[in-house]
Amino acid sequence: MGRNKALVQLAGRPLIAHALTTLRQAGLNAAIAGSRPDLKLGPESDFKSELVSIAPIVDDRESGRGPLSGVCAALASTSARRAVFLCVDLPLLPSSLLAYLFHHASITESAVTVASLNGRVQTFPAVLDRRILPALEAELSAGRLGCLAAFQTAAAALNQSVHIVPVEFLVQSGHAAHPAGLPAAQWFLNLNTPADLARAETLAGLIDYIA
Repeated sequence: MGRNKALVQLAGRPLIAHALTTLRQAGLNAAIAGSRPDLKLGPESDFKSELVSIAPIVDDRESGRGPLSGVCAALASTSARRAVFLCVDLPLLPSSLLAYLFHHASITESAVTVASLNGRVQTFPAVLDRRILPALEAELSAGRLGCLAAFQTAAAALNQSVHIVPVEFLVQSGHAAHPAGLPAAQWFLNLNTPADLARAETLAGLIDYIA
């Protein structure tokens, strides 16, 4: 995007605001993982000041090493047994999916719980048990920064495999649905380019709750 993706506007709101709303609608306490001095600078500074006041920021001192460092920093900062991780560039995910994954992880006591769509495993959202933190930190220290591979390694350290929940099953069983009827094939639209953003803007125009 050529700029801080968290502050890219979709339907008049920054992507970070959409992510926080999704987490809270799922009944979760929300925080922001990342060391971002630019959150306090620039023309959107009024919003950024408000953001800091409504969502605690977990300082990620190794933010230049990708999402895995943010995951490690967040897990290290909490005493909760498990945490849900959501990227800012997935604004079309319904909160019901996050709520179900968290509930499922709590029942199964899985170390790592993620979703799949059309047989493809989605790295995020992910529900992670805090017990995997040492293994994740070891992967980070070794320079192995891929999140899904690190999740698999960390789960294996607890003699588990990554628990994968097919989204199609959740839709068919009524456990997850988009409030505006958006099909599951569009939930995981990842915003990496201006073209992705334009497509999301078109979809967001159909979604009252996101505007």
